[in-house]
Amino acid sequence: MTFSQFSVPREDRYFGDYQAGLSYDLGSVTVSEADILEFARRFDPQDMHVDPEKAAAGRFKGLIASGWHSCSLAMRLFVDGYLSAPASLSSPGIDEIRWPNPLRPGDTLHLRATTLECIPSRNKSDRGVVRTRLEAFNQHGQPLLSLIANSIIGGRKQQPPDAA
Repeated sequence: MTFSQFSVPREDRYFGDYQAGLSYDLGSVTVSEADILEFARRFDPQDMHVDPEKAAAGRFKGLIASGWHSCSLAMRLFVDGYLSAPASLSSPGIDEIRWPNPLRPGDTLHLRATTLECIPSRNKSDRGVVRTRLEAFNQHGQPLLSLIANSIIGGRKQQPPDAA
């Protein structure tokens, strides 16, 4: 797979800077057992996420991160590397979220973003929806997460013509 680079930094990125069909490497983050336990104790206190002994005897044969933890890690990389700083307006939602394999202590989550569509708004000419497939993999290339993010991104403001 060939990865692209944006022609402008995220601090100057607008709707017109996204192009369907391009993929981006958004970086990686390594997760520790302490990270998994801390997140799960606060937000998803199931035994497979918070109790190493019960997790070892369970279906996954060890502690695993909550899928929502994987989403949170991916979201940070998505914001830092892909979304526009000045023009990311909101999101109407996420589609097709999947966790095909668990994220485990010591794993490094790598995130890839592929722009699927750039849809200009029919009602508001100053923005559009960018649909992006996010795919996370561990250090062995096993898929950990996939989803489609829908982001409302503003367009560049038109400069008024100079009055001469």
